[in-house]
Amino acid sequence: QVQLVESGGGSVQAGGSLRLSCAASGGTFRLYDMGWFRQAPGKEREFVAAIRWSGSSVYYADSVKDRFTVSRDNIKNTIGLQMNNLKPEDSAVYYCARASSRQSTRPLRDYYSGMSDWGKGTLVTVSS
Repeated sequence: QVQLVESGGGSVQAGGSLRLSCAASGGTFRLYDMGWFRQAPGKEREFVAAIRWSGSSVYYADSVKDRFTVSRDNIKNTIGLQMNNLKPEDSAVYYCARASSRQSTRPLRDYYSGMSDWGKGTLVTVSS
């Protein structure tokens, strides 16, 4: 059973930056697509970004494109989310997630509907 542990959340002023990390254990990390999702108070969880198991491609929600960068290290079994030019509407609990299938070829945009395994989340608060 895979375990996903997020870190790096915190409070920042609008325009600032944060870097989130997610450490995976208990599975063959390098063979699975990974992603980031977020959930703001009173709202449904939403897709943020996904990265192919090989690291060869990435996909972003329009709301974060050109501000956020997702990356992965298949040696250290980690993924990261660099968040720049943060806005108050980026405030949410951010979740790391793993897809269900190994070496998937499905379009990364399909992960808008979610993934299979989830971390417990890390809180990001952006003040204006």
